[in-house]
Amino acid sequence: MAREAIRWRCRTRVHKYADRAAYEAGAPYDVVDVDGNLLTYGGASALWHLLTGGTDVDAFDGTNAHLGVGDSSTAAAATQTDLQASTNKVRKGMMPGYPDHTDGTTSGSEEIVFAAEFGASDANFAWEEWGIFNAASGGRMLNRKVESLGTKASPAVWTLTVTLSLA
Repeated sequence: MAREAIRWRCRTRVHKYADRAAYEAGAPYDVVDVDGNLLTYGGASALWHLLTGGTDVDAFDGTNAHLGVGDSSTAAAATQTDLQASTNKVRKGMMPGYPDHTDGTTSGSEEIVFAAEFGASDANFAWEEWGIFNAASGGRMLNRKVESLGTKASPAVWTLTVTLSLA
């Protein structure tokens, strides 16, 4: 019996800028790339629910989608519903134009890109975990990744970009 395998892929990129002026000039002092993450049970369920026309789960759209970062290094588990940090965790809404997805039947249409900006006063702690959410608080956590991305301190501005694809 022939079958097709589908693969959930995730690429994460953090652009680190020394301050707002460097951000506006497009001059990061560091760029970190990370692959992989864990699709949570709640996230997978939300995708299926939304795919079948369900309306009691908020979409991961430009109004609702948030990227969250925290300082917990607790191992990722599919049963988790939030970042594991007790206090040092922050969710930020999407930058204008995100999430970005091009509908179609050609290469590139299998991707969605989420991006958020963490300004000088946002998330100034060690970034050890991140996730995608469909609400500013509560809601569903689509996925979670545990990996050290560095320690952010003011006046730094960091952008977090997450590309998900099914291939």
